[in-house]
Amino acid sequence: MSERGRTGVLQPDPALVDPQALRSVCAHWATGVTVITSGSTERTTGLTVNSFTSVSLDPALILVCIHHDSGELPVLRRTGAFAVNILAADQEELCRSFASRHTRHSVKADTRPGVSGVPVLSDALAYLECRIDREVDAGDHVIVIGEVIDLAVQREEGPLTFFRNTFHRLPAAS
Repeated sequence: MSERGRTGVLQPDPALVDPQALRSVCAHWATGVTVITSGSTERTTGLTVNSFTSVSLDPALILVCIHHDSGELPVLRRTGAFAVNILAADQEELCRSFASRHTRHSVKADTRPGVSGVPVLSDALAYLECRIDREVDAGDHVIVIGEVIDLAVQREEGPLTFFRNTFHRLPAAS
């Protein structure tokens, strides 16, 4: 049921938006692809995330959105830190491995310890290592805001992107 808001404009009832329709429309927004890693280099925990963005330059803050039911969320909370690994165009297989609930716990990826001790993917395009600043509850996800404590570009290649449910490779800027 829709109601008129204070402005007199018809306001749609949010419950009327079909989740699959929302997913379909949002698939028309091209995103980069990241793997969030936490834990330790001996026991890397990671998952593929495309809901990532810069929030603030001063202080340096980013955010990632993680599903409430994610098995990796308690590890991030316990560790208090994580790395956002921005994937390069040739890392689709790695992305798929960390995206699957069935395979991400057994992914063998080359990592090195970051300044906080969390694993950083050695071959990622770039990374941002973060301390958890705060969390915001958002529907079926948690918005994790991280304070950037270290970052670097590790390769000068094009990124892996996701558009209309398909991976795409963008060339590196010349």
